[in-house]
Formats: sequence, structure tokens, C-alpha cells
Amino acid sequence: MESASESKTDLTTTINLGALRAVGDPLSSLLEKATADEREVLSKLPEGSAMLMVLSGPSRGARFLLDSEATTIGRSPESDIFLDDVTVSRRHARISRVGKDFIFNDLGSLNGSYLDGKSFTEGKLTHGVELHIGKYRLHFFLGGKVK
Repeated sequence: MESASESKTDLTTTINLGALRAVGDPLSSLLEKATADEREVLSKLPEGSAMLMVLSGPSRGARFLLDSEATTIGRSPESDIFLDDVTVSRRHARISRVGKDFIFNDLGSLNGSYLDGKSFTEGKLTHGVELHIGKYRLHFFLGGKVK
């Protein structure tokens, strides 16, 4: 029989497994999800340019070239990237080009934004990362990086 002092030392804990990723080269496994046409588009993306591509989930196959100084993302039809779902705020986020870098800013959205499974409000986007906005999962690709 268990004593009272033994029952008080229960070290049970809860962990969040939502942000776990597969071990190995994440970019290779990501490109395996892409169709031959999508891989060809990415391989022809000029150096210095960038693109968001949906490789899974709603709007699979959608491509968004980031070819201006600032690109807005949201549920508003005036957004440069229109994501039509209630999980996306009207003015959800913006991606700005600063020199060779692409900087992401969440614009105070209700549901937030996630980068590779972690809450993310502002920072530099890197090649191959997954940007999760509402129910959409967009992947960021830099030109000249996919062969």
C-alpha cells in the first residue's frame, strides 16, 4: 500500500508535441511533398526573389511571388495575399523586403502566426520555413536555392 508522502511526490507532467519535427533534412522531405511542376517553378525562381507556396492543406498548390517591397496577408480582399477563411484576420500579417532579407510581421492578428510550429510575431524568414496562418500552411522559398 502507498503511503501519503509517496502519493504527494507524483512527477507527472504534460508536454506539447505540436512543434516536433522529423529528424533529418527538413528541406528534402518538404520538397518530396512538392509535385514535379512545383519543384520546377522553385528551381526557376531567380536569385534574390522569394515565393510562398502551399504544399499541403487548403489551397494546395497556390503560389505567391513576393515581388514588392511589402506584401500584405489577410482575409481582406484588398490584401496582396488573400486567404479566405475566418481563421485569418482581415489584416493578418506583412512581409517586407529589406535588402536581401524578407521580414515577417504579424499585425496583431487574433489567432496569431506560427513559424515551424512556434508562435512568431516578427523576424527574418529563412529558406524552407513553414509559415502557419490560420488554417493555411505556406512555405517560404528563396530564389536560387532549389536545384
